[in-house]
Amino acid sequence: VMFCAAMAQSFASIIRAGIVTVPLTEFEIIERFFAAPGPQRSDVCLGIGDDAAIMQVPAGHDLVSCVDMLVRGQHFPEDMAAEDVGYRAMAVNLSDMAAMGAEPAWATLALSLPEPDESWLAGFAEGLIGLAREHGVALVGGDTVKGPLAASVQMAGLVPSGTALRRDGAQPGDRLFVTGAPGEAAAGLALWQRGLRVPQGPAARLLRRFNRPQPRVAQGIDLRGIASACIDVSDGLAADLGHLVQASGIGAVIELESLPVSDELAEVADPMQARRYVLSGGDDYELWFAVPVRGLLDFERRARVWACAVTEIGEICESPGLFARVCGEIEPLEEGGFDHFR
Repeated sequence: VMFCAAMAQSFASIIRAGIVTVPLTEFEIIERFFAAPGPQRSDVCLGIGDDAAIMQVPAGHDLVSCVDMLVRGQHFPEDMAAEDVGYRAMAVNLSDMAAMGAEPAWATLALSLPEPDESWLAGFAEGLIGLAREHGVALVGGDTVKGPLAASVQMAGLVPSGTALRRDGAQPGDRLFVTGAPGEAAAGLALWQRGLRVPQGPAARLLRRFNRPQPRVAQGIDLRGIASACIDVSDGLAADLGHLVQASGIGAVIELESLPVSDELAEVADPMQARRYVLSGGDDYELWFAVPVRGLLDFERRARVWACAVTEIGEICESPGLFARVCGEIEPLEEGGFDHFR
């Protein structure tokens, strides 16, 4: 017994000295990295630590829910920094909230890990919870398992009853707008795939746009009562517009000469490639939306104070499908974009 006690004491000393590392348990991971750091909300009755979370939905509000999964090698490069993976896991869901005009409120996290790497977990949590804190999102629960590296965030948000933005409300004559600079994230990914890890100049902005997309939450909320339809740009500008017009049962004409091409994108791609990035590149998480003519003045007033650019690049038409206008001529437009199974 004395020998066993001495061995245990000696082993504990070795662990404290860092000579032997004991893997973190599932519950130690949750407690150390995810239980306390995020924002605390008064509408969370019961958060992390029980079988499920309990939240209060205010009277007069609808609950909006979404979920996204990121799998290493499929949705982000194998060597992407852990902080950026955590940031993106939160950002893609915030973008879905933005597309619905919802105020993000609560999130749960399902995390699959090959091994409990403390350094990676610290970086991932910093990126995830840092962005959650920026938008007032409380992390209220989740699950941690051993397996291939993947992260799935489920988010819930709030909108005043009956005011959520949807894909299916566009009408012929509505004008089409897009926020920001679509195509930059796709160009940034292309630079990464060419081995560029520490870029300078324009390439640095493009790579950051891929690693750290900016969800347009404030803009989505501002579009309530103005936009007739809205969708976020995750699979490519043309592909996502295709989803919008299909939901609305109408068509759209894009003015190719009006497509926004940022200075940074123009510096790394020729005009034809830049246009392909804008139309078919994914991961921008900008907002595509339609505005009826009667609401244009109100929209323009609100958009003047936005922290991002907004560009009018087309209109909704009666003929189903996607079309492009080039030099006055209208022709069918291929949707392209990202598809998991194509």
